[in-house]
Amino acid sequence: MEVDRVVSDSENVAVDENEKQVVEGAGDAVASHTEKLRRKHKKYVRTNSKEGPSPVATPLPKYRSWKNSRRPRNGHGRGLPKKGGAGGKGVWGAPGSELLEEYVEDANDPNYDSEAVTNGDVEFKQVIVEADPEEIVRKSEPVILEYFEHGDTNAAAEDFLEFVTSTRSHLICETIIEIALDHKLSHCEMASVLISDLYGRLFSAKDIGYAFERLLDKLPDLVLDTPDAAVLLSNFIARCVADDCLPPKFVQTRAGLDLNPPARQAIHRAETLLSMKQGLVRLDNIWGVGGGIRPVKSLIRQIQLLLKEYLTSGDLAEAMRCVRELEVPHFHHELVYETVLLAVETINSSVEEQLCTFLAELRRCVIVTPDQMDRGFLRVLEDMSDIVLDVPLAYIMLDRFVERCTARFRLADSVLARMPTRGRKRFVSEGDGGAIKDHALKLRE
Repeated sequence: MEVDRVVSDSENVAVDENEKQVVEGAGDAVASHTEKLRRKHKKYVRTNSKEGPSPVATPLPKYRSWKNSRRPRNGHGRGLPKKGGAGGKGVWGAPGSELLEEYVEDANDPNYDSEAVTNGDVEFKQVIVEADPEEIVRKSEPVILEYFEHGDTNAAAEDFLEFVTSTRSHLICETIIEIALDHKLSHCEMASVLISDLYGRLFSAKDIGYAFERLLDKLPDLVLDTPDAAVLLSNFIARCVADDCLPPKFVQTRAGLDLNPPARQAIHRAETLLSMKQGLVRLDNIWGVGGGIRPVKSLIRQIQLLLKEYLTSGDLAEAMRCVRELEVPHFHHELVYETVLLAVETINSSVEEQLCTFLAELRRCVIVTPDQMDRGFLRVLEDMSDIVLDVPLAYIMLDRFVERCTARFRLADSVLARMPTRGRKRFVSEGDGGAIKDHALKLRE
């Protein structure tokens, strides 16, 4: 079967095509192949209106309004505009193409600004503004004091990097050591750890050496505020050498120089520490082990020695200082426990009064919090079943000591409620059936 088709588009193009005969009843594969051949051998014939009417009269296509469309006319494609709408003359171009065009300013333009930064005659360069040494020291002090509270070296390093450059990083090391000289040995240990963690990240070995040189020069002034500054500085130098933050030749070269007396003492002591047998291993604990890092047995032994020394000397201020140097506020309930236990075991009214004064002073100075105080008394009450085996009069002595303490400071209601009550008084023998007791009550009525 031969079919003549005329395809008309917006330009009234008539097309004649001879199609091959398709046998009815053929399979889907034959129909598909024939369809491909039909599309492949399409021929388009353009006609002119002056040549006469087209061979086959066709009505006006319904898509006559597409005459300005940019879609392809050959029947192929997906029906999208050619070149994404960017092809042809007088078109807007592809969406976003206006952003890729380089705009050249015209000097004759009325809106032309000769001082604009986009004219091409302005060159931008990176300028790093360095802070003054006084400002660096002022900003670093709160960071160091905050580090002594939380102990996070990463947080401290991030805070330092916000305002310190590589040329002024030695001021950070110098400030860390100066502040640590006025604090406890545990803070000196934290300062050594901070310097070790910041090495290679914030400052180099050269910066650390330069910081120690400045500290050695200022050591005569530091001794006025901290008498042990020379000893402490020598510990810092030896510890930095042990942590591989400072080369050993730093100490060796400074030993032969003409230094001030405190600096000479510090260098000589640092050289002695490094020359000891297994000195580098011992320098890891040069600041000692303080705070909650110590074992519990060691802390209990120090608390017991502290109480015995206080009972012997009677110096309350020295006892308060020793309690503060323990640096274990979370373990003060053990101090209260040992104090109450000592008062129960001694069976001495003068010792009880002295220990009661000790607890009252701890409470008044807020060295021991109320929670830690109550917790210490509750621990004694829980262990009374074991204490009474060694001290038969433990309940009587505890009752008397609690009365003394209650008169000096306030204990929690939970402590007073758990205090053992006194035994009842017998009116008559247990086998009287309560007759005499009932008779006495009637007489009272």
